[in-house]
Amino acid sequence: MSDPLVDRLRAAGCVFAEEEAALLRGAAGGAAELERLAARRETGEPLEHVVGWARFLGLRVAVGPGVFVPRPRTELLGARALHLVRDLAPGAVVVELCCGAGALALAVALAAPHLEVHAADVDPGALAWARRNLEPVGAAVHEGDLWRALPGRLRGRVDLLLADAPYVPTDEVRLMPAEARLHEPRVALDGGGDGLDVHRRLLAGAPAWLAPGARLLLETGASQADADLALARAAGLAARVLRDEDLDATCLEATAP
Repeated sequence: MSDPLVDRLRAAGCVFAEEEAALLRGAAGGAAELERLAARRETGEPLEHVVGWARFLGLRVAVGPGVFVPRPRTELLGARALHLVRDLAPGAVVVELCCGAGALALAVALAAPHLEVHAADVDPGALAWARRNLEPVGAAVHEGDLWRALPGRLRGRVDLLLADAPYVPTDEVRLMPAEARLHEPRVALDGGGDGLDVHRRLLAGAPAWLAPGARLLLETGASQADADLALARAAGLAARVLRDEDLDATCLEATAP
């Protein structure tokens, strides 16, 4: 027998209509709320915004209107971060810049509660979600532009820096799916002319904030990896590119001298 909710979602263009219908039903407290949630999804609002969470590295990260939705591809960076934190001493400092909802910082804080975890973003709307995710696990959240957001006492003390900073070229933002283009903050998507404006500033400032031997993990695009590699090396960092074809994910890993 046909499922009316599945049929509605499929007609709205939802490729995984059956799975989405199950998630919507799980998020709704009753028939009236289910109708409201289904109507929001039909208009093209991201499913994660509608149900209130996104799955990331097996976690439920709280998200909603006004925040970037963590992507599956960022799990390459996240998995590498979880591997690296195993070797960090108690009290070591981990920072997520351009944190959005704070998915990376949340994964680290839960896996390694002995570390000092910070997250920062320039967007107040995104930070409301970051605080919701991170304050319960003891991570600090800061508002500001890249390094300027961080307390001065962290200068030269960051042992692991994580960032999924925007890297979509300005002219390509219009080509993104409507879910992202219309419902996520432009500041979380638009990386400037070649997509690397934020990356340039982040990598140039990194040496002053990283502790000796610290690691930096930065998500990037496959076509931009070589440029990011050159930027990291120009900043005095040893660097390499990580790639996962299954996730279609690319990440720069850099090490401070």
